[in-house]
Amino acid sequence: MVQRNTWQRDRVREELSDAPGFISAQDLHARLREQNTGIGLATVYRALSTLAAHGEADSLQSPEGESLYRACATTGHHHHLICRRCGKAVEIAATDVEEWARRTAAAHGFTEAEHVVDIFGLCADCTALRAHERDNG
Repeated sequence: MVQRNTWQRDRVREELSDAPGFISAQDLHARLREQNTGIGLATVYRALSTLAAHGEADSLQSPEGESLYRACATTGHHHHLICRRCGKAVEIAATDVEEWARRTAAAHGFTEAEHVVDIFGLCADCTALRAHERDNG
């Protein structure tokens, strides 16, 4: 079934593109609410789900289990480095992970295996800020 584009989905797509990294549906909704768009939280969830399904948005779960979204910069399968503090995300190639996933699946008789690998940590700026806070706090 082909879904038509709506102004609400277009507006969610625009706001997602303006976000500096991964963002939750609730935080994206708050940004839209501040702009008096009238777009409801359920509409934001539906729009994000559609964008992710069509490859226009990346979706992942934070270490706390919350779904996070980001406008997709790369088409096709890829991985991310994500800062736990500021949300900065960097798309990375992970050739070693791809090879390991294929070998592991094959060793257990699996075919058509898929995987999700995202690495959470602190970016260089947040690491420096934390060190500064520790030294001066």
